[in-house]
Amino acid sequence: MQKPTIMRQILQTLVILLTLSISSLNAQTYNAYYNTVVSNVSSSNILTDLTAFENFGVKDVGSTALGNAQNWIKTRYQNLGYTNIVEQPFSYGGNTTNNIIITKTGSVYPNTYLIIDAHYDTINGTGTNDNGSGTVLIMELARLLKNVNTEYSIKFIHFSGEEDGLIGSNYYVNNTVIPDNLDISLVFNIDEVGGVNGLINNTIVCENDQDNTPSSNNAASAASTTIMANCFGFYSNLNTEISYAYSSDYVPFENNGEIITGLYEKNETPHAHTSSDTLANMDVNYLFEVTKGALGTALEFAVALNTLDVTTFNSKSDISFYPNPSTGKFNIKLKDSITENLEIVVLDVLGKIVYKAKINSQTETIDLSFLNSGIYLATLKNDKTRVTKKIVIQ
Repeated sequence: MQKPTIMRQILQTLVILLTLSISSLNAQTYNAYYNTVVSNVSSSNILTDLTAFENFGVKDVGSTALGNAQNWIKTRYQNLGYTNIVEQPFSYGGNTTNNIIITKTGSVYPNTYLIIDAHYDTINGTGTNDNGSGTVLIMELARLLKNVNTEYSIKFIHFSGEEDGLIGSNYYVNNTVIPDNLDISLVFNIDEVGGVNGLINNTIVCENDQDNTPSSNNAASAASTTIMANCFGFYSNLNTEISYAYSSDYVPFENNGEIITGLYEKNETPHAHTSSDTLANMDVNYLFEVTKGALGTALEFAVALNTLDVTTFNSKSDISFYPNPSTGKFNIKLKDSITENLEIVVLDVLGKIVYKAKINSQTETIDLSFLNSGIYLATLKNDKTRVTKKIVIQ
């Protein structure tokens, strides 16, 4: 486990603050545009993909079945129009396998990533629930998010080697996340969410980080998981239960100090890791509802924008705060004349609102010299626009 640096802890604090600011400034509510996207989740797609996943057979590492599943996943993203597709090979036990990483670039924060992940390897059986359910859920999310404008970038990651000890996700963290200093806003893990045929499957378990090694990411994980649970209330018919994260591909990220959340079925299947983990023993309608809630969650965390009726600032060119850092006085300059009902809200590192004012013109000056030196988040927002920038008072 890598000990978080001071800079990393500062960045984590900012992510926590941004999460809290989104909730407090917008009082997380049902979003009609998000629901329009969610309404396009296809139960027939889910059934077709589960059937295909099952038909590949037992997908353990080194098998032809796993290689065929890998090619199927890759081809699906190519057919959806994704071009940033990376197969990351790694070897163990005398076999080589691949993580599959697909990147969708955000329009405002292209270098900050929401990771949505699931493993696609299986053990002792076809693993149609564990983890065909997570695999097809992510592919359905990727289909519906392809042409959605999101502020944050998204990485859809299909890990291999999970069943042998989280080997693929450990490899990715050690060989990509750490050396590249990847800026991750949240890791959203999907594992075994297919339910049990014959039972009443009406609850999804939303998992948060309760581990203390480290503990610095726990508060943000809890906040993110609460937001996710709210999204399931808005966009699915499932109840939610909060529990702790364990033994899945978010763990290497968690140990590296990243903020994580995850989904797991409430009625835990007795068929996992056996030859009876098949479609016949699942509840496909339950997975359909989980997919809807997961898509609403992804739209929330990636900050999806309706390009038909929402005008947004480009954070680099359309709005500027200067000088930054400053002794307290900041000039705000807007490239576009989007000032109707526009306000600025400034939050401190505890998420407390320390300043709020209306913005009435394209050039304004605000005086924050009464605040202590430190890092703050300034958010400009109205009904159709929101952009958040870090500002520093010296």
